[in-house]
Amino acid sequence: MSEDADQHVARIEAALYAAGRPLDPEQLAKAAGITSLRKAVSIARDIASRVKASLKAIEVVEYPGQRFAMQLKPEFTQLARRFATRPLLSKGALRTLSYIAYFQPVKASDLVVRRSTSVYSHLRELESVGFIAGERQGRTKVYRTTERFAQYFGLSTDLAVMKKQLEGRRLDLR
Repeated sequence: MSEDADQHVARIEAALYAAGRPLDPEQLAKAAGITSLRKAVSIARDIASRVKASLKAIEVVEYPGQRFAMQLKPEFTQLARRFATRPLLSKGALRTLSYIAYFQPVKASDLVVRRSTSVYSHLRELESVGFIAGERQGRTKVYRTTERFAQYFGLSTDLAVMKKQLEGRRLDLR
């Protein structure tokens, strides 16, 4: 397979994976960056057969009208739901994390004023996944993000650079 053909396959695979719904030949061709609808359908069918041969829980299904969707096989839906519905962090913990990341180092007492007493459960949650570390300073703790946090979110460990990166993203510090 040529490099261009590999690229077409990869682009259709990515589109099928991300779409979460059936894609028609026009959408597949657009994703691949080609004009031939027949070629797009052929690539999608090839992907379907390769997925069927190598993956056990995922399938690429062809629906009427030459529409294709990558999906979980029905017998694995219940199992997947148990894992898919539990995010890594709660919304409150994410908000607390964004506040710490932007304003670090942050005293626990300042977090309580800004985020309420529920911040203590957020801090435990964030420490348990290794995104923050607390250091005692007198009667309070001061929190900072960790290298693991920076790596996970693709941020710099340099605080000045991290702050600029965070400013470029939408933050919810409420």
